[in-house]
Amino acid sequence: MSNAAPAAPDLLGWLLNRERDLSAVERYARAHDRDPGAAGRWRDLIPLSAPRPGEQYAFEVDLDGCTGCKACVTACHNLNGLDEDETWRAVGLLTGGTPAAPYQQHVTTACHHCVDPACMAGCPVEAYEKDPITGIVRHLDDQCIGCQYCTLTCPYDVPQYSPSRGIVRKCDMCRSRLAVGEAPACVQACPNEAIRITTVRTEQVVADNEAGRFLPGAPDPGITQPTTTFKTARDVPRNALPVDWYSVRPERAHPPLTLMLVLTQLAVGAFGVAAFSPLMSGDLAGLGRAHAALALIVGLLALGASVLHLGRPQYGFRAILGFRRSWLSREVIAFGGFAGLATLYAAVAWLGTPPRWLTAAVTTSGLVGVGCSIMVYVACRRDGWRADLVAAKFLLTTVLLGAATTLAALVVGVAIDPGAAGPARTLASQLAQLLAVAAGGKLAFEIGLLAHLRDRRHGALKRSAVLLVGRLRRLSATRFIAGALGGVAAPLCYLAAVDVVEPAGLAACAMVAWLACLAGELLERHLFFVAAASPRMPGGAP
Repeated sequence: MSNAAPAAPDLLGWLLNRERDLSAVERYARAHDRDPGAAGRWRDLIPLSAPRPGEQYAFEVDLDGCTGCKACVTACHNLNGLDEDETWRAVGLLTGGTPAAPYQQHVTTACHHCVDPACMAGCPVEAYEKDPITGIVRHLDDQCIGCQYCTLTCPYDVPQYSPSRGIVRKCDMCRSRLAVGEAPACVQACPNEAIRITTVRTEQVVADNEAGRFLPGAPDPGITQPTTTFKTARDVPRNALPVDWYSVRPERAHPPLTLMLVLTQLAVGAFGVAAFSPLMSGDLAGLGRAHAALALIVGLLALGASVLHLGRPQYGFRAILGFRRSWLSREVIAFGGFAGLATLYAAVAWLGTPPRWLTAAVTTSGLVGVGCSIMVYVACRRDGWRADLVAAKFLLTTVLLGAATTLAALVVGVAIDPGAAGPARTLASQLAQLLAVAAGGKLAFEIGLLAHLRDRRHGALKRSAVLLVGRLRRLSATRFIAGALGGVAAPLCYLAAVDVVEPAGLAACAMVAWLACLAGELLERHLFFVAAASPRMPGGAP
């Protein structure tokens, strides 16, 4: 079957004809029938000696030889014993050119065994290691706790979470086969010998990546310095892009992380309000004790929720091992310290007035924890998780929920025990004003992100905006309604009615504000995950 482009500009027909071309598979089948035992010829596709200092093994892909038959995917799946829906190698498609000269190119990809692997840098339990001789990035299954953070930090979507095992797994370049001079499964299976293992100099890899010599539409190679080399003798058109470039789809939701982030920020905000207000002094001391206990309980619930995200929670104690380079480990340590200090604070509060140093220590440790939470996502290098965007969302949530929680605790407390009505009412009015300002500012900030719909470039932020007004529009609308009701309308109603409505009515208004704000922030954090467009290698047709 000829692959020549037709005279008429029928791009769709030409592409369909190429998809039906099984000549590569047929040639492989005939060669195997003639000499089924010719395993030795695959040794030409692997290095004859180990890498020298400053070198490492790498995949080399001959794009001109890749026909998209997916023999490499099947071989990798079968020989590595992968789960049914687990893949360590994928085949994508690049398209471009003009109707008169269309361009189509299949691309086979796997782990790039990067010079600076983000999966290894972010892992909180040091479950990754880069072989000092071969440069192969290996995942240590026994060490993994299934936190799945590496699936967020890797820009190439390489680590795959296995729910049945509760751990992440990935390609290791069939290192055990290479060690005995045998080619990896994907190399052996390719009928066109389009995949081989080569030796590359790491300095040259960095230089090439600085010049952007990687693959059209792929994530920025400067993030991790991938070592895979893609070669072609064809002229790649400037408009070549993955066939799924303009498709948008929600990312994975992480409900335990959503709950953990919102509740930890609520607890930190509540303790912060106590530190900067007269909540623990005079007539308000009784309400302050109940408030401290409530904030502590919420904080402990948040830490408990985070464990639900682990595939192997029984090994969660290992999460502090990577504190030297993993922000996730630092987050665990910071919030662990916050929980201990908050417990001490609540205990001391029931006996008297906590000393100022303890109040400052609780607030500081909590803010350090929130700062680590910010960096956990900034380190993933997604455009939608830039430092300014994540910091604004997380810090405003801390202020907003801290004010809403304290407001509800004060007003409900006064309705139960009117003894401290005077000073409580003054503080509650100040908190209602703070809540309205913080919530209004946060909603305006989130609405402002929709301005990326007008971007000419179909970048990550535009993809997120398209999702928010498209497939996720109902969730987005519900989030804004809840935020406006709880963060703006309810506190303004409280301020208008504070001198004319009975304490029970004010308590109901404050509870509506708290519940609506909490629901709105949970929805915002859910959207934070599902609408954050992730970088990825070229995929197949959407």
